[in-house]
Amino acid sequence: MTTSSSSNKKELSPEQREGLLRTLKVRFEKNKNRHQDLEWANVQARLEAHPDKLWSIHEMEETGGEPDVVGYDPRTGEYLLCDCSAESPKGRRSICYDREALESRKEHKPNNTAIDMAAEIGIELLTEEQYRELQKLGKFDLKTSSWVQTPAAIRKLGGALFCDRRYDTVFVYHNGADSYYAARGFRGSLKV
Repeated sequence: MTTSSSSNKKELSPEQREGLLRTLKVRFEKNKNRHQDLEWANVQARLEAHPDKLWSIHEMEETGGEPDVVGYDPRTGEYLLCDCSAESPKGRRSICYDREALESRKEHKPNNTAIDMAAEIGIELLTEEQYRELQKLGKFDLKTSSWVQTPAAIRKLGGALFCDRRYDTVFVYHNGADSYYAARGFRGSLKV
């Protein structure tokens, strides 16, 4: 996890902020199919009004998520950003599902968990429904897979859910929550 200032505050320098906004604008313009009828100027104004969210988006970017706008809620005025990298973000792979799963491993423990990393970044794991909606905007996780929010009943029994896309179909699978693989990470979302 990168911290953006020496005092460990979750703030970006002016240079980091400008660089991130440029990156997001280019991605936004290049991928209009993800956010038809939305204007970048409105998105940018909303982002600039929420510097704490900009820090989270910066962390999404730094860990390989390639965040982009995928939705807008006219009731709240919030934009939904999601990891849109072709594969599960590189900086968030080889992790088990949550802290309980990590602590239950006797050996070969991963360095982190999906739930903990999401909390550190300030984002939420995608739900299965959000994952399926994302897949309508492109083809993601053709070689990797991504942990998704797992219902409490499944987690209580030791399992966790993950998704991927194979054979032009989105699949939802289960695994022990303590499992981890080099090709499995997680995708996150953030409302701004």
